[in-house]
Amino acid sequence: MPQELTESETSRTVQTKDWKIHYNEAGEGSVVLFLHGSGPGATGWSNFAPNLVSLAGKYRVIAADLPGWGKSDPETPADRNHVEAVLQLLDALKIERAAIVGNSMGGHTGLCFAMAYPDRVSHLVTMGVPLGLGPLLFTPRGGLSEGLKVLVKAYRDPSPETMRELVEIMTYDHTFATDELVTQRSSAARVRPDHLANYLSATPGSKARPVPLLDIAKIAEISAPTLIFHGRDDRVNHFENSLWLASAIPDARMVLINRCGHWLQLEHADEFNRIVADFVGSAGR
Repeated sequence: MPQELTESETSRTVQTKDWKIHYNEAGEGSVVLFLHGSGPGATGWSNFAPNLVSLAGKYRVIAADLPGWGKSDPETPADRNHVEAVLQLLDALKIERAAIVGNSMGGHTGLCFAMAYPDRVSHLVTMGVPLGLGPLLFTPRGGLSEGLKVLVKAYRDPSPETMRELVEIMTYDHTFATDELVTQRSSAARVRPDHLANYLSATPGSKARPVPLLDIAKIAEISAPTLIFHGRDDRVNHFENSLWLASAIPDARMVLINRCGHWLQLEHADEFNRIVADFVGSAGR
């Protein structure tokens, strides 16, 4: 797979029953579906470009813009159903089973999808996942984490200055906050003011939740081989979330990486790509 793979040449759009969903696609073989995290300007490509380029040499890789993000249809938190969106996307593309790889919010969606549709998931991979279980030991009670506070600030003000602050808090190594990345994320956020407004509609005290609560009892019923990543220095979601998952899911293993923030798949792309490629290739059912 050529290293000059670009967003434009991999860009696709499909109309499902309820949404127009944009996605990037490359490669052939078993399907690996990437689900991005939250944040202004987040897309499948912005979250996973170096991972898609690497894994496209072995698999058919797809990175979706979930409804409410990127080039896909708008969606308010009150109406959001990303599990149904993933199901409709797979059906529209005639994909029976896929390895689901989800970052943060996307990992949460992957967990919910694996519980709801176990026969459609060959493998499950999460990074920096929020559980939505309520207060945990190291998670702030009655408030947002340091990283989430900056994320909400960037939704209100997606200027390059605020976006630089967001990129820096998402990563351990601040050299990732390049002018190019900051400008890209700021521009992508500002071109879709509907996405920004819809996210902010989930005000404190409303019934809308950016990350819905999980059914704790069903997590232990996840049957797919599961690989759980977390950065030791994640300032958005504490790694205790992943420790909890690793103890609850029967066929799970966990990789905890030091000197790593919330964007593990980008900060440690080579290691992440190598481990995921091997996991999806060897840990079948």
